[in-house]
Amino acid sequence: MNPYVLTTLLASLGLGTTLTFASSHWLLAWMGLEINTLAIIPLMTQHHHPRAVEATTKYFLTQATAAAIILFASTTNAWISGEWYMTNMSNPIATAMILAALALKIGLAPMHFWMPEVLQGLDLSTGLILSTWQKLAPLALIIQTAPAFHPLLLTTLGLMSAFVGGWGGLNQTQLRKILAYSSIAHMGWMIIVLQHAPQLTLLTLLTYILMTSAAFLTLKLSYATKISTLATTWSKSPLLTATTLLVLLSLGGLPPLTGFMPKWLILQEMVKQDLPLTATVMALTALISLYFYLRLCYTMTLTISPNTITSTTPWRIQTNQASTPLALSTVLALGLLPITPTIMM
Repeated sequence: MNPYVLTTLLASLGLGTTLTFASSHWLLAWMGLEINTLAIIPLMTQHHHPRAVEATTKYFLTQATAAAIILFASTTNAWISGEWYMTNMSNPIATAMILAALALKIGLAPMHFWMPEVLQGLDLSTGLILSTWQKLAPLALIIQTAPAFHPLLLTTLGLMSAFVGGWGGLNQTQLRKILAYSSIAHMGWMIIVLQHAPQLTLLTLLTYILMTSAAFLTLKLSYATKISTLATTWSKSPLLTATTLLVLLSLGGLPPLTGFMPKWLILQEMVKQDLPLTATVMALTALISLYFYLRLCYTMTLTISPNTITSTTPWRIQTNQASTPLALSTVLALGLLPITPTIMM
């Protein structure tokens, strides 16, 4: 892709998200979301592959539907209350519609069906943008309007997403689909604690972005898109295999890695709010997710690839990809647990 075009598209992505962050008016927020969607579409179709075009079409249709619902619901709210401000969401029907539309935007269950399909059709760098940056604007809107939403609705969305994110990833062989289900599960953790401690939602989002970036950049470096490909990585780059193992366990939320911190604080907060049953169910859904991360770890480190290749096998291949972002995100995805007391201050 032409570097000038790429710069323009990435700047538009940034602009759309910033507009939504800065807005307290529904029309401005909607405009930001639309700019965001339109800027990522050329990035998604840049390879002109039928699978990428299909994924882009699915993405465009779901995002356009969500944007239309947001516009309709905010207009309805303005018509009834006379105000366009986000803080004044007085009509329960409009509020529920906006929550449904924003859940569709970020792929919360039961509005998650587009997410694995779309991510599967994209290359890993665009998939990374879709899994991290594209979640920011809708989540900012959800956090801003959270007091207006019914607590039971948020809890249901959170529990369903955590469950579907774990259950859906169990039977997958494609790494991008596994990361999509992982994303759905993490969104569930963010939404369930939103009504009690919004700062924990932000902390979970930050750690999720770090861990997902590390995972995507690792797969991009080793050109892996299927589980079977992972079995060959130990011979190509043994050190990368070891760090990938830790990043996957961090995504699963095992101590003493960064991923344990948000899960631990969310469970603690839910017990404080006298919701021990919800906390138990969330911990059990994390266990389901952990299973497929362990499956990936097992394939990477404990199995030898069954490929019988007649050609010379790539041994410790030299790569010309930039490895600094990968190194930085991996370090942050593994070592932030000791600063938990500082964060809690």
